[in-house]
Amino acid sequence: MQRMFVEDTPWRVSWMERILPCVLLIAERDPKRTIFTRFVPPKTAEDVAGTWRDYYLKWPMMTGDSLAPELIDLLPELAMLVPPAAIFNKRVYSPWFDGTLQRALVSSGVETLVISGGETDVCVLATVLGAIDLGHRVILVRDAVCSGADETHDASLDLLSSRFSVQLTVATAQEFLDAIH
Repeated sequence: MQRMFVEDTPWRVSWMERILPCVLLIAERDPKRTIFTRFVPPKTAEDVAGTWRDYYLKWPMMTGDSLAPELIDLLPELAMLVPPAAIFNKRVYSPWFDGTLQRALVSSGVETLVISGGETDVCVLATVLGAIDLGHRVILVRDAVCSGADETHDASLDLLSSRFSVQLTVATAQEFLDAIH
């Protein structure tokens, strides 16, 4: 839920703005227990290895050298919740890669994660699968996730809800809020 995915960039996700009200509704419910993860590209393609280098050679305009720094920021409506909400930066799709997020969750006694944001078939998918691997119960908020590709968004939701039904619940924002009321 960052500016680089809403503003005029090659990574624009056209319906991220449409899910913002649901994401905001959930985050405002308890900002102290809200965590935002931010995708932070490297300064240059040469700063990363392997296929990530190839990735940024394809998208050089999205590296730190070319991208306006403010585009890394959360959308303004969500940024207003920080603090007390927290931000964890990540350089890859998964927020679990370096262990920082998991250590923070474990030290706070968090077992259930409510996941929203974008993109369903990229960062959200990596986040959900990592959370399941780490033993977290996951609630994926169907109307608070989005993608730039409808077909893979739908396929990801179908995959997650059918194959991981023991570890994951898919709910609407209202269903989630009603359940915790």
